Amino acid sequence: MLKNSTERYGLVSKLFHWSIAIGMIGLIGLGWWMVGLSYYDKWYHQGLELHRAIGMMVLFLATCFVLWKIVTPSPPLQSDLKAYEKLGAKTAHILLLLSMFTVPVTGYVISTSSGSAFTFFGLFDIPAISSVSEAIRDLAITLHFYAAYGIAIVVVIHAGAALKHQFIDKQGTLRRML
Repeated sequence: MLKNSTERYGLVSKLFHWSIAIGMIGLIGLGWWMVGLSYYDKWYHQGLELHRAIGMMVLFLATCFVLWKIVTPSPPLQSDLKAYEKLGAKTAHILLLLSMFTVPVTGYVISTSSGSAFTFFGLFDIPAISSVSEAIRDLAITLHFYAAYGIAIVVVIHAGAALKHQFIDKQGTLRRML
């Protein structure tokens, strides 16, 4: 089943969900590791190239995911959830969706702030739309940092809630996305 049903997510939604999740979690880990590297470390530049390319992949996948959600909407939340659980789930989903764009777009602004392109896995260059002021670059750095680490907290809560509803409440929540 490629499309979502009223009970379960379809294969395409599952692939988008897990690909984006793995990409974002990997990027948070890579970013955290990179800030500890010195400029002369060989991974300082290679890690940055990898981080940028994966970030652009996440942005592309997120765009496709949103378009896919228009074609085949997500199944409704389970009816046996409490009102505060539904509110929490909707809030987490909105924050996760926003972060799939906020983090890569601010990363793009940072990476192209001087007006220079950057490479996508050495295959082609991602062009700069324009150079930006130092103030906008600094704002993008701040937003990128707080959005990335903030969303890491939301991911932990999201995963924890899915595990709770699957194994403690026995509602089969996790099974819908596996």
